Amino acid sequence: MATARVFVLFVVLSTTLAEEFKLKFKPSTKPVRLFTEEELKRYDGSEEGQPLYMAVKGVVFDVTKGKEFYGKGAAYNALVGKDSTRAVAKMSLDPEDLTSDTKGLTEQQLQSLESVFEGTYKTKYPIVGYTASRILTDDGSPNEAFKPEDQPHFQIKDEF
Repeated sequence: MATARVFVLFVVLSTTLAEEFKLKFKPSTKPVRLFTEEELKRYDGSEEGQPLYMAVKGVVFDVTKGKEFYGKGAAYNALVGKDSTRAVAKMSLDPEDLTSDTKGLTEQQLQSLESVFEGTYKTKYPIVGYTASRILTDDGSPNEAFKPEDQPHFQIKDEF
């Protein structure tokens, strides 16, 4: 009997917490789009009223609600307007780390990247698109490893 009560309590709490989570972290209502490097640069905080976008692992996030951290003159402004994957992995603001290149990162840095990507960016900020480099290879052909249907905010396979 006590086990049944604990189970019911667990189910009720899980459902309640899940509903609160859904209310807190709604997906972006903006259409998801593909950003070239030049397009992403437009969202670096240099123009008043323009949203602040940054990419991590090729996923473009709208970090405008964190403008006290990412806005013009703020501590992490160097990260916006570009894919800052390496900088996030290394917890670095060095100009040479402001890139999507992950070659040479240690296992610890890659784990840190995954932790911050999943635990911070994906939970706090809406996804507004992807960088072209995530979707296309260097020669412009489709990146076969990218599967839109595996992305959490895509509703249908051919949303592009």
